[in-house]
Amino acid sequence: MPLQPTDIRERMIVALDFSTKKDVTQCLARLDGLIRYVKVGMELYYAEGPAIVHYLKEQGLKVFLDLKVHDIPNTAKGAMKSLARHGVDMVNVHAAGGVAMMEAAREGLEQGTAAGAPRPLLIGVTMLTSTGQQTMNEELAIPGTVEDVVVHYAKLAKQAGLDGVVASPLEVPMIKQAAGIDVLTVTPGIRPLWAEKGDQTRITTPEQAFQLGSDYIVIGRAVTASPDPAAAWERIVNAVQAACL
Repeated sequence: MPLQPTDIRERMIVALDFSTKKDVTQCLARLDGLIRYVKVGMELYYAEGPAIVHYLKEQGLKVFLDLKVHDIPNTAKGAMKSLARHGVDMVNVHAAGGVAMMEAAREGLEQGTAAGAPRPLLIGVTMLTSTGQQTMNEELAIPGTVEDVVVHYAKLAKQAGLDGVVASPLEVPMIKQAAGIDVLTVTPGIRPLWAEKGDQTRITTPEQAFQLGSDYIVIGRAVTASPDPAAAWERIVNAVQAACL
């Protein structure tokens, strides 16, 4: 899918995998003005609370709050109603929670969003990119292939009225084919060729992810753990532009 130059940075989400606001501010200072969208995960949110989201919004950044809610429908609904009040741009639930839970989560977001404000995007996590075939079959006792399960969860997410799913870039084409091209795909498991693989197994490069049809990519340590985050970021952006424009 061709990318317009103005779209690229809006669709590249930097994972702020830190435990303190101090670490976040230091990272942002080194990426000043370069990034548009960030992800706040459990480590940072549980350490700093809603204040970190408000801080990031004050910096003019979009925020994907990655808490992977997975609970009974009523609890998921209440959680999303509360999270909507923070002004985040994207939140997620585990699609494994089922259609009723995902529907309740969406209702909670709608109820918690301020009048006149856009509802945060709601994304369903399919299968973590650290989960391989053997782990899924033998430890999680889920039969079939990872791809089959991911596509099944994507269909459930669409049925529940979610905006899209989190999946590996490798699974994006089959998700779009099975659930529709309007289903947004948010893809972690992104590693430039020059970066360490880390603990994820179903991975691609940033440019490959966009070529496969990803709507958003999430990239973390390749940028934030680099000796020169700004240079690493621009190297990734340039590679995407060269490959996809």
